[in-house]
Amino acid sequence: METKPKRKPIRLIILALIILGAGGYAFNSYLRSKQIETTDNAQLDGDLLPVRAGIAGYVESIRFKDNQQVKQGDTLIVFDTHELSARVQQAEAALAKAKADILVSGSKAAAGMNNAQAALLASQSDQQLVIAAKASLDKAVQDLKRTESLLKIKAATQEQYETALNKVELAKADHERAMRMQQSSLSSSEGLKTEARAQQGQISVAQAEVQQREAELAEAKEHLSHSYIIAPYTGIVTKRTIQVGQYISTGQSLCAIIDNHHLWVTANFKETQLKQIHVGQEAEITIDAYPGIKLKGKIESFGGATGAKFALIPPDNATGNFIKIAQRFPLRISVDEIPAKEKLYPGLSAFVTVKIN
Repeated sequence: METKPKRKPIRLIILALIILGAGGYAFNSYLRSKQIETTDNAQLDGDLLPVRAGIAGYVESIRFKDNQQVKQGDTLIVFDTHELSARVQQAEAALAKAKADILVSGSKAAAGMNNAQAALLASQSDQQLVIAAKASLDKAVQDLKRTESLLKIKAATQEQYETALNKVELAKADHERAMRMQQSSLSSSEGLKTEARAQQGQISVAQAEVQQREAELAEAKEHLSHSYIIAPYTGIVTKRTIQVGQYISTGQSLCAIIDNHHLWVTANFKETQLKQIHVGQEAEITIDAYPGIKLKGKIESFGGATGAKFALIPPDNATGNFIKIAQRFPLRISVDEIPAKEKLYPGLSAFVTVKIN
């Protein structure tokens, strides 16, 4: 008669193995909990840039669709450039006129200086005439005195005396005329100098006018350059708020660009978890949309305050119904490498594990 094998010891062994396995898993989880800090209050973040109009005008064309991927430098929006181009042409014409005015003022100033120099030379020549006329007058006066002395001793006739007297009168007239000519030349020279200095001042005014026109031309060209809105970086353009033909005011929001190539994670840890978390510690990131992918990163920085401090209505803990709760503190975590195949966007939820030991 055969005896049935005893199954009770086998069952006990299996039960013991299960208990040991569960205990080992629990112990391992306990040890792991001492080496990491985790949070599911995290999400991907990225730069979101509002694109605004730098000028006022009508929209001529829109070269993108909502949620379209664009590259840095791509043209997004084109404004009507007829008025802006006309302003540039007007500014160029005004600048050309201002430069021509400098040449005219310079020519007038040079001519004025030449005329003043010529008048000065004429004045110097007249000075020589004055000196010669004065010498002739002095000689005529001396001759008159000598003739008068000779007349007293009957050594000269009355006719000779009258002739000498007439020569004195003529010499006086010549001297006075030479002096008037010299004074006229001096006055003319001074007047021409004053006019030349005024022309030099006009050159300064014309130069200032050129600078002003150059600034106006630069401003007109700057406005014309703003008639083409280009993508500041590679990303996704979205939130279009305009239509073709619409009039846009300066500073008006046109669309937004999301940089989905340079992402980071904002993780909100409880204040009780921060003791062992430091900048530079490694982090493991799991995106809820792609649970099979684990991203690597590092703690970059701590937020300046808890999330509650940035709330629209911060909590007032001075009231009598205060209930203490653990606050959340935002940390910025870099992402070492973003998978090219996966579509990651700012706002996706994440689970973060920080290795603290």
